[in-house]
Amino acid sequence: MQALLYADIYTVRISRSFVVAVLLGLSSFGLKGQSVDKVIQGYRLQPGEELQLDGYVNEDIWLKIPAISDFLMQEPIEGGQPTERTEIRIAYDENNLYIGAILFDSDPDGIKGFQRRWDQSLATDDRFMWILDTYNDQRNAYFFEVNPEGLMGDGLLRTGQGIAFNKSWNGIWRAWVKKGDYGWSVEIKIPWRTLNFDPANDTWGINFQRTIRRKNEELLWAGHRRNQGLFRPQNAGQLEGIREASQGLGLEVIPYAIGTNRTAGNNETERTAEFVPNAGFDVQYSITPNLRAGLTYNTDFAETEVDDRQVNLTRFPLFFPERRAFFLEGASVFNFAPSSAPNPFFSRRIGLEEGQPIPVFGGGRLIGRIGNNDVGFIHMRTRESESGRSPEDFTVARFSRNIGSESSFGFIYTRRSSDDEPDFVDRHTLGADLELSTSKFLGNKNLQFQAFMVYHNEAMPELNDTEFWDRTVRGMRINFPNQPWDWHVSYREFGTDYDPAVGFAPRVGFRRLQPTITYNPLVESSGFIRELSWQYNFEYLMDMDFSPLTVNNTIRPIGIRLETGDQLTTELRHNYEFLDFNFDILRDGQFVIPIGDYVNYGYNVRFNSASWRRVTTNLTYSNIGFWTGRREDIVANITTRPFIGVNLTTQWQYNNVQLLEGSFDAQIYRFIGMIDLSPWVSLNLNVQYDNVTKLMGMNNRLVWIINPGNNIFLVYNHNWRHFGDDGLLSLQTETAFKINYTHRF
Repeated sequence: MQALLYADIYTVRISRSFVVAVLLGLSSFGLKGQSVDKVIQGYRLQPGEELQLDGYVNEDIWLKIPAISDFLMQEPIEGGQPTERTEIRIAYDENNLYIGAILFDSDPDGIKGFQRRWDQSLATDDRFMWILDTYNDQRNAYFFEVNPEGLMGDGLLRTGQGIAFNKSWNGIWRAWVKKGDYGWSVEIKIPWRTLNFDPANDTWGINFQRTIRRKNEELLWAGHRRNQGLFRPQNAGQLEGIREASQGLGLEVIPYAIGTNRTAGNNETERTAEFVPNAGFDVQYSITPNLRAGLTYNTDFAETEVDDRQVNLTRFPLFFPERRAFFLEGASVFNFAPSSAPNPFFSRRIGLEEGQPIPVFGGGRLIGRIGNNDVGFIHMRTRESESGRSPEDFTVARFSRNIGSESSFGFIYTRRSSDDEPDFVDRHTLGADLELSTSKFLGNKNLQFQAFMVYHNEAMPELNDTEFWDRTVRGMRINFPNQPWDWHVSYREFGTDYDPAVGFAPRVGFRRLQPTITYNPLVESSGFIRELSWQYNFEYLMDMDFSPLTVNNTIRPIGIRLETGDQLTTELRHNYEFLDFNFDILRDGQFVIPIGDYVNYGYNVRFNSASWRRVTTNLTYSNIGFWTGRREDIVANITTRPFIGVNLTTQWQYNNVQLLEGSFDAQIYRFIGMIDLSPWVSLNLNVQYDNVTKLMGMNNRLVWIINPGNNIFLVYNHNWRHFGDDGLLSLQTETAFKINYTHRF
């Protein structure tokens, strides 16, 4: 009752602020964003002019192009003058966009560059990043980055209620990097065929960011304020003068061939072996420069990275992220209220069953833009699985229309049907969402409002005669993402029978109110501390009759980020849980928590050492009440970088649980070895073991990028189980060799 009383007080106070903020936001969402005061001109190469792409930006063609250099600090001093100079020039011809950048450095020996692998995190390195908002719509952009070792990274960016960043998109482009006594420089070539754009629009959004890692200095060309930045296309500058850009026929054919050798069994069972050859293809065609269609046949994901092993000590299913490139490419189009997680579409429901692959026959995809509308469509068909699951059809459609300068509304639809399941009818899900955003709230602040609703039909027998509202989710959220003050308030309801056929809903049957407020001031006068942080997070989760189920109070009494990049964060926690069923923690009958009310207190301490060091440590320690006892968790990661391109990480997760019903510990051990001989050749070793399932798995991947879009993969997987005194016994092995080649017309 006390928790419910506190929640009522919070609700009244928050509701007043919520209504006022929404009214103010609604009055300004249609206004234009920040006025553009940064412009760079693209230079059209003349007949006979050709760039020698080698990383040196010193040719006569480059030098006659006016450079931009008016960068400002975002950190450590917002709006401060950079300590090093940066010059950028842009040229283009009929087929390609070219960027030349000189990143001057007065201490060339201090330049940091550890990474070489495509898309590897550059939190360790100096870096040069840029975005291209090819529609100049201030919502979507292509992201690119390079480091002094020639690493190339890219992704797709979409803003709304938060930022959706899909780094698994791999475009076809090239970068050439050189280092010298002046610092480092880079030349970049991006084929027009890699991008979707409107050829009638000669003005794009563009922005650049440079990181000087040893100083933890972040420099922006446009949008240098802390509530702006590279990942907000609303605050970008403009690229002008792009004309007569050609995508050719816009046709890509990507065939692949694969051979897989599998063995199964151990010393006590008969061992089997089989070799399976296979082949398939993808075809992509740009119907217009804005709209790309694709077909896939006999789709195979053998080269996909394995999931990180997790031990589930909760009452709800665990979330595993999508790792398959086919579903990640263009995935941001299908984002639907991601901050509230209704998840009407979760691509892992296609071609996976409890983490095990189901053969995919093929399908089609359409992603892009029609007028002022973003559209996405996927249809996939699976084959019969080894467990006997019948072939299924999956359909997903997404429509989103831009309104105002930063806002949108849209719809999503999914369908799932099975060939041989007489008890099922087609399962349909339909959702609608509204995003209202402005960068002009109170002058130059960001304000965002979101509302959504999702419904699905009563396709399964157990849903017959269920109520409409029980098969829906709905909610709203208001967000004030600024610095140093950052806050949001959200409210959502998940019906008791919500179960989207192509979605993911780990917990249903609740109403949830959740406000959070954070204060993150920079300490500009200190040479030791960069930023301080305080936060209060409140979560009040009720059943559909408004009785409390979960109440969380989390206070960050202090968070400290040093000038070196080292970070220390502390949290104090209070938790109330109402358990309405007997909970078997390990799912084996050993530790069963009885129905009842539980109140717990605890704390959390997290330390992250600066990522630019050759040896880095991330350590988290938490101690909190857990049902009838306490739970102590330790997560420790140690990464060493003895040579450029070599990253060796050891991870240990330890959960010690002390209950009235008994005690146990759950541990996960993981070793990740990444050896990158160049940006084009990499070897990955991943070994994982946990003491609950007693399974050990090894995943080795050798990747050779012959050219962007043309790849060779060699994958070796091996699984063992620990059988008491017999030790580790082999269960299965799999070796796969895969090659794909991109033909562009």
